[in-house]
Amino acid sequence: MTASSSSNPSDPILSVKGLSKAFGRRPKEVAKRAEAGATRQELASLGTAAVIDASFDVAPGEIFVVMGLSGSGKSTLIRTLNGLLAPTSGSVAIAGTEIAGADAATLRRVRRESVSMVFQHFALLPHRTVLDNAAYALELQGVAKEERLRRAQRVVDVVGLNGWEQKLPSELSGGMQQRVGLARALAADTPILLMDEAFSALDPLIRREMQEQLLELQAELGKTIVFITHDLNEAMFLGDRIAVMRDGRIVQIGTPEDILTDPANDYVAQFVQDVDRARVLTAGNVMERPLLVVGEGSGPRTALKAMRDGYASAVYVTGRDRKLVGVVRDRDAMRLVQKGETSLRSIIRPTPHAVSADDVLFDLFVPALESEVPLAVTDERDRLVGVIPRVTLLAALGPGTTATGEMTIPVPANEIDELLAESAVPASAANEEVR
Repeated sequence: MTASSSSNPSDPILSVKGLSKAFGRRPKEVAKRAEAGATRQELASLGTAAVIDASFDVAPGEIFVVMGLSGSGKSTLIRTLNGLLAPTSGSVAIAGTEIAGADAATLRRVRRESVSMVFQHFALLPHRTVLDNAAYALELQGVAKEERLRRAQRVVDVVGLNGWEQKLPSELSGGMQQRVGLARALAADTPILLMDEAFSALDPLIRREMQEQLLELQAELGKTIVFITHDLNEAMFLGDRIAVMRDGRIVQIGTPEDILTDPANDYVAQFVQDVDRARVLTAGNVMERPLLVVGEGSGPRTALKAMRDGYASAVYVTGRDRKLVGVVRDRDAMRLVQKGETSLRSIIRPTPHAVSADDVLFDLFVPALESEVPLAVTDERDRLVGVIPRVTLLAALGPGTTATGEMTIPVPANEIDELLAESAVPASAANEEVR
């Protein structure tokens, strides 16, 4: 039953291959015919094809979201991942152990060592306190009482329930009860968390708070999470990758950006049409290659020519290794040309706004409105990696969006040409400087 585990950290911690789960009088026939292309409706007299030929890998530390409407098969799928439901056909391997067809002892070991589950309706023990509920998985593992309470206290603190340890579930709000369920799963200290509609019973504000806390916990603890939801915005917010299910089949797997910008079919396109794109897409998704850039050692004529060629009123200045130094405006550069100066350094102004490639578009509107130049996108070393014009930012929010008001040209291009022509440096030299 057990495959040899690989020590390669790039290997998937969870691998699903050709997984089908059918119910009814003849489940194997249902699964076989569904895998061959038969629809659920065509097989209704034989049984129900809940999951059909699902295949995916989940990497260590990844949040993998399975999203679909009610009846799509997503909850059945997650229950096959820890053996609560036996697959009709196909393979499920967890940390190198095949659980499809595994005996009871193997399943108990996998659940004890590798997988914990957080349920939609909390599944708390009503007669036990918060601390005892959090410690329950450790009790099943045979951990001594003093040790399990110590470990449970640690995770109770992590999920924000410090001071509520001796309360019963009936004394807690829905959000707090869900935190207890999460604490119980974390206390087991398994590398994989399976979360089945874990936040769907919560009020919207509490739900958002729990989503944010889950991301914080995952960043801190590095758990691998398979998260089931019917809420597309939740999937987009949480998922590193998303699998979209329809009628038992996975119809697309991709990053939130992939699914939003390149839907696999009309069903996915309709599914995502009302998504708040501004909270999903990032600066890195929409940025353009920076063209209006000059080196720190360039002269004012080079800057003016770049602005003229780009129909812009300002240009970015970079130093060694493309590190962003600042911005030069056309009128300042013209003043230097008139004075006969050959260095830009005296007129370089600080960059009005610089953003990270990971910043979501929602956070870029105010900086974009306040900036007279396209927003600069920089990396962790302050290197200029892209720019976002306002029109690009607005167009990214949906097809057909248009806008005006990009960088204006207060100084006419012919006036720049005249200044360059009057310069003591021949045009050929100016062109050489630009190159």
